[in-house]
Amino acid sequence: MMARTYNHGVAWEEGSGISQGYSVNGTIYISGQFSHDMQSTLVGAGDIEAQTRQTLENLDRVLEGFGAAKSNLAYVEIYLTNVKEHFEPCIQLFKQYMGQQRPAGSLIGVTSLAFPEQLIEISAIAHMD
Repeated sequence: MMARTYNHGVAWEEGSGISQGYSVNGTIYISGQFSHDMQSTLVGAGDIEAQTRQTLENLDRVLEGFGAAKSNLAYVEIYLTNVKEHFEPCIQLFKQYMGQQRPAGSLIGVTSLAFPEQLIEISAIAHMD
């Protein structure tokens, strides 16, 4: 069993106690991604579309760190702090991102996320075939 991890290399990762991605036996477990750039700055405060785009970019970055792509996604979990307002724009962007690929998934409404201005978080499980 050969396990590998991936991190973005941003400042707060070291103290978090987790990796952005963990791969073992051909399965990649991806920690909750959110809307930050590679300087640890939140992108798109108050803007669900900007936050969704950046979050999906970060998800891509983790997948690429393992030599995988969005076509390898098997399960995606989306957390929104305001499902009523943000469901439609989030799902439209997600469908554009996925194209014809249709992983299993869940969309979960939460009262808050790790950072006060964070509107969305996406975690996932991918496979290597």
